[in-house]
Amino acid sequence: MLRSLYTGVSGMRGFQTKLDVVANNIANVNTVGFKAGRAMFADVLSQTIAGVTAPEEGTRGGINPMQVGLGSKIRSIDTLFTQGSPMMTGATTDLMIDGSGFFAVQDAAGNVYLTRAGNFYVDAARQLVTADGLLVLDEGGGPIQLDEGLQSFSIAKDGTIIQVLADGTINTDVRIGVVRVANPAGLEKVGESRYRMTPNADQETDPLALIGPPGEEGRGEILSGFLEMSNVDLTTEFTEMIVAQRGFQANARITTTSDEVLQELVNLKR
Repeated sequence: MLRSLYTGVSGMRGFQTKLDVVANNIANVNTVGFKAGRAMFADVLSQTIAGVTAPEEGTRGGINPMQVGLGSKIRSIDTLFTQGSPMMTGATTDLMIDGSGFFAVQDAAGNVYLTRAGNFYVDAARQLVTADGLLVLDEGGGPIQLDEGLQSFSIAKDGTIIQVLADGTINTDVRIGVVRVANPAGLEKVGESRYRMTPNADQETDPLALIGPPGEEGRGEILSGFLEMSNVDLTTEFTEMIVAQRGFQANARITTTSDEVLQELVNLKR
């Protein structure tokens, strides 16, 4: 069989995966805290037809290798953790991290996840929770619960929750925590705009060991009344969609042409 037949198939597979990534980015263009993905290609094995010949001074020159590539593959699907654009909401519990870091949230089983989506609210038990009920953690890794008799509150850039109580006293003991990891691209997506720690995200795999106050040790500050929107650039995504479509079509044409060549070979004897 012709090598080009399988080379075209490998190209179609790669561009199909690239189109899947682009489609997911476009689908999440309005998802709070979403980070766009990017598919990167690499060539696969090259078949050596003739090897290298070393030169002999005054006798003959060297000969370069003759190799035929056997297609391409997806080398990696990266997550781009660039800052998303802020959207002003005016709601006190809508939070955005201006800089590096993640909010730490905990489910009912005690599992801790990371997220950039800061659309929080205060539940009936005065706990700061996510839209799907996970607890938001403070700088010490504990759940955030506001005081009884709370009249109003605001959130400062350093994560401090300034609570005004019914008796007029002000409590500033609670501070929202931010987790900063060495390699955010190494985090594993688990859905619901959440990430799970992995050994390649940071040498310390316990997120509670990496939590701390906002604005310190490289952690971003917190902006109250804002949400970080998706960092998807539609101009880029539509351009990449065209590239994926044309790349798929070109590789399909290679497969069709290879089939026509095989047909001519079969028809040599009649």
